[in-house]
Amino acid sequence: MIQRNYAEIDVFTDQPYLGNPLAVVLDGAGLDDAAMQSFARWTNLSETCFLFAPDDATADYRVRIWTPGGELPFAGHPTLGSCHAWLAAGGTPRQADAIVQQCGVGLVRVRREGERLAFEAPPLRREAVDDAALAPLLAALGLRPGQVRLAAWLDNGPRWLGLLLENAAAVLALEPDHAALKSLGVKVGAIGAHDAAEAGGCAFEVRAFAAAIGIAEDPVTGSLNASLAQWLIGEGVAPSRYVAAQGTRLGRAGRVHIEQRDAAVWVGGASVGCVEGRVRI
Repeated sequence: MIQRNYAEIDVFTDQPYLGNPLAVVLDGAGLDDAAMQSFARWTNLSETCFLFAPDDATADYRVRIWTPGGELPFAGHPTLGSCHAWLAAGGTPRQADAIVQQCGVGLVRVRREGERLAFEAPPLRREAVDDAALAPLLAALGLRPGQVRLAAWLDNGPRWLGLLLENAAAVLALEPDHAALKSLGVKVGAIGAHDAAEAGGCAFEVRAFAAAIGIAEDPVTGSLNASLAQWLIGEGVAPSRYVAAQGTRLGRAGRVHIEQRDAAVWVGGASVGCVEGRVRI
């Protein structure tokens, strides 16, 4: 074991402890998969990142992203949080207008937007959901079919079942059977629109249930918000620019900023460092 620089970043918030925490080991050189998985289980956060020198000459850094249950090819809050940590540690981007992250899905562009960072959503693969697959999932969520306006499989690295519910109140009222969702092996993202006067300017409320990978409910989820935005903007349901709230039922105040520019959807949020130190791995 050697000592390595370490940080914990709270993502999708500008106030410490109200977003989604991320563990970042700033130098993962020499660590094998078993060591990374073991440390990610120990932190017990939704994701733990390990930074490496990139293999691609056009990238600024490479990241590997682990949950307590396994590795992810891409995830949103680790993209923003690892970029925050890399910059705070003195990282200098090759390009003036963007930071380029290398991860399991390839290269992901991150740009600065004032005090926020935003990533360009990877390409979305979308599939229809048949009724036979949907029925047990709705039962596990305590939903009736009539409460779901739209449903689709959404995949931008992580795969989610996306559900558009009748409104934000229906999303906040969900009381899932997490054991049933885990047995079904499916991660579910639910979204519903707020009334104009609700939620301090947030257009939507989002919740993410991921018992299938050891996380009953994720506080704020960038990859899910990316795929929901690509899906719903494409369906004409969501505007090309909006803010989504997530984490409300967990006592968090996550804010995810969505903007479509030309064909690309950008997903942004504030982040703040909460812990700095060294770990032995």
